[in-house]
Amino acid sequence: MQVDLQDLTRRLFQTANQLWANTDLRPDQYAQPVLALIALRQMEAKFDRVHADLSKTFTGRLKPTPGDYHGHGAVFLPAHARFSYLLALPEADDLSQALNEAMKAITEHNPDLAGVMPQGYGSLPNEVLRELLRLLQPLRIDGDAYGLIFEYFMGAFASSFMQKGGEYFTPASIVKLIVEVLEPYHGKIFDPACGSGGMFVQCAEFVKRHHKNPSREIGIYGAEKMQDNQKLARLNLAVHGLSGDIRIANSYYEDPHGMVGQFDFVMANPPFNQSEVDRSRLVTEAGQVDAKFSLGIPSINNANYLWIGLFNAALNETGRAGFVMANSASDAGGSEREMRRKLVESGAVDVIVSTSPNMFFTVTLPVTLWFLDKAKAKRERADEVLFIDARHIFRQVTRAHRDYTPDQIEFLGNIVRLWRGEEEELEAGSGERMTETFGDDGYKDVPGLCKVATRAEIAAQDWSLNPGRYVGVAPGEQVDDVDFKERLEALQEELEGLNAEAARLQAVIAQNVAEVLEA
Repeated sequence: MQVDLQDLTRRLFQTANQLWANTDLRPDQYAQPVLALIALRQMEAKFDRVHADLSKTFTGRLKPTPGDYHGHGAVFLPAHARFSYLLALPEADDLSQALNEAMKAITEHNPDLAGVMPQGYGSLPNEVLRELLRLLQPLRIDGDAYGLIFEYFMGAFASSFMQKGGEYFTPASIVKLIVEVLEPYHGKIFDPACGSGGMFVQCAEFVKRHHKNPSREIGIYGAEKMQDNQKLARLNLAVHGLSGDIRIANSYYEDPHGMVGQFDFVMANPPFNQSEVDRSRLVTEAGQVDAKFSLGIPSINNANYLWIGLFNAALNETGRAGFVMANSASDAGGSEREMRRKLVESGAVDVIVSTSPNMFFTVTLPVTLWFLDKAKAKRERADEVLFIDARHIFRQVTRAHRDYTPDQIEFLGNIVRLWRGEEEELEAGSGERMTETFGDDGYKDVPGLCKVATRAEIAAQDWSLNPGRYVGVAPGEQVDDVDFKERLEALQEELEGLNAEAARLQAVIAQNVAEVLEA
């Protein structure tokens, strides 16, 4: 069901204004109470659909149990824990207490949500809570709308807080493209920096689109260092009828899933260009580099290649990885170049995709999507890497934001499928563009769009994984000053990092001043 983005944005701004004007919450704290109510709104919509189906089977005195609802991918909601019940409470009732009791009841009947549902509504005025329910009630929520709402809400109202430590929410269309290339039909999926769990949700949608049951086909495993984000991830999974093992852990130093060689798929959007990782904690007591850092430890103070090595290490012998990476990592020199050479020579590098700027709400920079495939090293494509330049493929949503349409995602995914010798998928409408671009003869290099490069060609480019160095430009297009653009992007990337650090320091200073004044 199509979501009215203008109405959504207007209502979320009204929601934020209510919290800003009438509570003591900071902008980064808005998400918890509001997202729990949005989740409850969607939980009830799914509960009602499942209840209608179960009512055809359970007749007379026979009533379905909470387990019956769980088996159909729904959260069981007692009568007093439903959005509609809370919305209809008389003005004189204590809505904050009713909400706390509703959240407690949901947890009691759905053990997977233990510790997830908020219990702090007593600190919010009843009139504010009633207005929040009224604002959220008309939202038409279906399919992937929860992730879209989360994206809008966090992007609009907590952007400076989201950038702490370089943490960025991954837009749904980027995640869908990663999933389209990975093709996670069946297996164990791992995200070591899972945030709110959006990668897992899109994997489940992919499985459902191919007429399978995600609960039977995929296993979900995640690590997230922020407790609030871990709760959001578990809530997001529950809203979509999924369950998984999401642990609170810092993936640099902790390994709760014993990740090395364990997973069929790895997906992630790690913090970019993170510095000050404690290198002493990356080695064993015997002084050996931890096995999860399969490419070693870079000599510079930047964690990008720690993450890349970690993703590579977590894959089993046939595993695939897809992740977001800073553009600078594609051409980084020194020890990072040697780590990149090692990865390319292993045969695991599969596909590299460059994106347009403005695909993220909180940063303007373009990014690069990296894809690894351990099985490729044993096939005829072992010596090749597919480069795709998607910088000119996007939909302009607003002046400052872009995304991919379903047919654009399918088109990019089909380029990869052609190269792999797989059947195209055409349900989203990419057929005409595929025919115009490739005809009926299968994959071919297309200047300005895609190019298959051999290991020797990559070595000749100093082991660069920048698609622009290989794809070239389409006939009739003007050749840009590539070096200037790359340098400008690098400077912009550095500026974004400095702005994020400034925001973090500003928040720390504000908190310290508040503590001094309260003392």
